[in-house]
Amino acid sequence: MMTAEPAAKVMAARYATREWRKGRLEPDFAVAMPDVPARPDRPELLRPGQMPRRGKGTSVIKRIALIHALAHIEFVAIDLAFDMIGRFGAEFPREFADDWFRVGAEEAMHFVLLDRRLREMGSFYGDLPAHDGLWDTAKATAHDASARLAIVPMVLEARGLDITLDTVERFKAQGDPLTAKVLNRIYHDEINHVFFGTKWFEWCCNKRKCDPYRHWKDLVKTHFRGGLKPPFNDSARLAAGLTQEYYLGIE
Repeated sequence: MMTAEPAAKVMAARYATREWRKGRLEPDFAVAMPDVPARPDRPELLRPGQMPRRGKGTSVIKRIALIHALAHIEFVAIDLAFDMIGRFGAEFPREFADDWFRVGAEEAMHFVLLDRRLREMGSFYGDLPAHDGLWDTAKATAHDASARLAIVPMVLEARGLDITLDTVERFKAQGDPLTAKVLNRIYHDEINHVFFGTKWFEWCCNKRKCDPYRHWKDLVKTHFRGGLKPPFNDSARLAAGLTQEYYLGIE
């Protein structure tokens, strides 16, 4: 998390995951996590309301803008996964860290695929501004593992399941099957990420002896400002363990 340069952060994520899987990292969670991860000089980070409108990707420039936005989400998601481990790992069984190391490595891979696609299209990560709304969410939920799980994988990543397949078809229709293939790969990995979020959120609720559906709705109302808007990809959400009892009625 203290590595700013994107390629180095990717290498660090892969290395840490490999070392953990080989049993070379001790599960010691005494080190305080940084409030804000290290960030490269570019992209320029703006408030969400300051971001230029990118439209629906009806031209190469707009497609690049959309891919860049997705690359930034994946870049921040690397830090989100490792912050999940370091900040909350002591509260959970070892399997919790196993799952989020996998997520961190996959987010790093997703970033590489999108950055490579940008370069193939004559751009690169950092060429356009981005916003740090994802990390704002991380800061707002830094006090409570169940809140972090409820908002990041179970709201934000689940929203990706709702919209990604339409985006895949849009790229195909615009003659860009390579980006469509990358997004389809990300989509299938994200089902597992939402599953891990739901799994450990329900573990928290079981430990606290509280109703998971009610607790999730309370956390969403407290920590998520955007509002949940249909349509929902019910089949992908169900595959991730995110049943309709969670999100219907909270739109």
